[in-house]
Amino acid sequence: MHRSTDLYVEATELNQPSIPYLAIDWASVPRTEHKGETGAAWWQTLQLPGLRIRIVEYSKGYLADHWCEKGHVVHCLDGEFVNEQQDGGSTLMREGMTYVVSDAASSHRSRTEHGARLLIIDGDFLRT
Repeated sequence: MHRSTDLYVEATELNQPSIPYLAIDWASVPRTEHKGETGAAWWQTLQLPGLRIRIVEYSKGYLADHWCEKGHVVHCLDGEFVNEQQDGGSTLMREGMTYVVSDAASSHRSRTEHGARLLIIDGDFLRT
């Protein structure tokens, strides 16, 4: 088991960029629309070196237009959505629930009947 100091040393040795303290005012981050197979998703994105942080809102009736193989940490802030796996599995994600997956470890997509709002974090730390 790693201690937090061990993880810091490993990240430093891998030459990971350092992120200074950063408070994010999401009200000032522009929203971009991304059409789904049905419905739409609106992203507010903060891109840092090797790290992307987003607030994503799904419309009612949203279904992603692709299967994603990227790794994420996804936390459901409001509403609920289903995380579908291409192999047939699925998980109902409700407010307060989180899922984590590494790059290339799953083909997944989201759908929601009533809409949802998520915090999604992805980046180099999820590479396999």
